[in-house]
Amino acid sequence: MEIVGRGFVAAALRTISHRHPGVVALAAGVSRISAEYLPHDLAAEAALVTDRAHRCASRGELLLYFSTASAALYGARDCSGEESCGHAPRSAYGRHKRAMENLVKQSDCSWLILRLTHLVGPGQRPHQLVPALVAQALDGRVRVVRRASRDLLDVNDFVAMTDTVLSAGVQRETINLASGRSTDVDVIVDHVAVLTATHPVRQYVEETSRHSVSIEKLRSLSPRSRMWTFPEDYYKTVLDRSVPAILRDHSVRL
Repeated sequence: MEIVGRGFVAAALRTISHRHPGVVALAAGVSRISAEYLPHDLAAEAALVTDRAHRCASRGELLLYFSTASAALYGARDCSGEESCGHAPRSAYGRHKRAMENLVKQSDCSWLILRLTHLVGPGQRPHQLVPALVAQALDGRVRVVRRASRDLLDVNDFVAMTDTVLSAGVQRETINLASGRSTDVDVIVDHVAVLTATHPVRQYVEETSRHSVSIEKLRSLSPRSRMWTFPEDYYKTVLDRSVPAILRDHSVRL
């Protein structure tokens, strides 16, 4: 596997890169849209997707593109969280990822799109969900969107899922990679507070941000895929594994 990118997802994929020759994993590009990302950043990702798709077509390779299964895409009130949903993204980031998916699908190469929920693990960027919650807890004040829920997935489970899908030879499909368990952010903050030994004040923001992600398509791909069934308190396992490492990363940055 050729991995394009040097970030969190790219680093995680290196553990299985030797298992999937002929695959180009596009683990680079914009991970959120905010003031720090200018229009040319979005255009640069579009150019990258177009260029890699052309190369894959000429070399007979599979282009693996990572999109989002977050509320940015699946946050509409009537969205089921299935892959057929997400045609009306709620945010600029969701619209951007949807546009990149369309570029991939319209190309001449073989392709596979994996929509990722909130991955959690060491080495994440500070703005991502759990590192941001840990930093806020340590600062004594956490911003919480009231009635929001999020689907957390340990990065090691993400790698195993990706390995399973690629090993099954799936092509020209869009597949969610998630736990299928949507947990209230308030509950996530409760456990972060326990693990960080803090008692942060919560600042509530009134927004509509509930969503769920279906993994039924993932589980139907092969007998091996059916193992992806997670308990209701899976989020605790994810946080127990990741928060100590995030705390160490935070200490180093300080």
